[in-house]
Formats: sequence, structure tokens, C-alpha cells
Amino acid sequence: MKQDTPHSDLIAPGLDSFEALAEAALAALPAPYGAAARRIVIRIEDFAPAHVLAEMEMADPFELTGLYEGIPLTAKSVMDQPIGPDTIWLFRRPILDEWADRGNVALGQLVAHVLIHELAHHFGWSDEDIARIDPWWE
Repeated sequence: MKQDTPHSDLIAPGLDSFEALAEAALAALPAPYGAAARRIVIRIEDFAPAHVLAEMEMADPFELTGLYEGIPLTAKSVMDQPIGPDTIWLFRRPILDEWADRGNVALGQLVAHVLIHELAHHFGWSDEDIARIDPWWE
């Protein structure tokens, strides 16, 4: 019988752990963005709902790691009637899959990267704005 390896008792981080990673990423945002980002609801789920995947014409649920739902600040009007809070969805299983495939980045960094990408949709950030906040390539 094969002996257990030192990692044989590891368990994939659950939804609560992902929430903690997202909270840490929010706390690390530069001051001008941190308070505003905290007004956005962050939801963690294993996968995107089937109706979302269908709307996006995505057959593979592992293709979607995050999603922004709301009206970007650059498009909001005082005439807009709120239909719900702006929400960022992070999808645990696709993020874990990407993390395992990459093998060269900490899980917290990847969660932060996905979160910042979705925040960019909300704030209307350019690629240059994102690069100042999340220098992913370094």
C-alpha cells in the first residue's frame, strides 16, 4: 500500500475561505478605492448559475471565474432606479481550477486578481488603471 504524501490530508478551500481571501483583497486596495469597493456586494459561489452561463453563451462553467452585475459608475444616472445592489460574483471552482493549472501563483493573489478585474467593470477602469492597482505580471 502506498504511503500518504505530506499533502494527502489537504482539503480545497471552501466558500468561507474564499470570502476571507476576497476580504483581504478589498482591504489591500488603495485608499481611494477601498471604501467605494466596500459598497459592492461580494458573493462567492462554486459556479455561475446555469441561466448566467446561457446568457453569456458559455457551455463550460469552468470558463467563468468572476462576474460583475450592476451598472458601472461611468454609466449610472440619477434617473436610474436601483434594481438591487451592484454585485461581484467570484466562482470558487473555476478559480481553483485556474490556480491548479497555473501552479505559480498564490491562491490569494488569483482571487485578488479576479476581484480587481470585476471591480474594473464597476469603476470603469482602463487597462492602465488596472495595471496600477494589480500589476499581475510582476
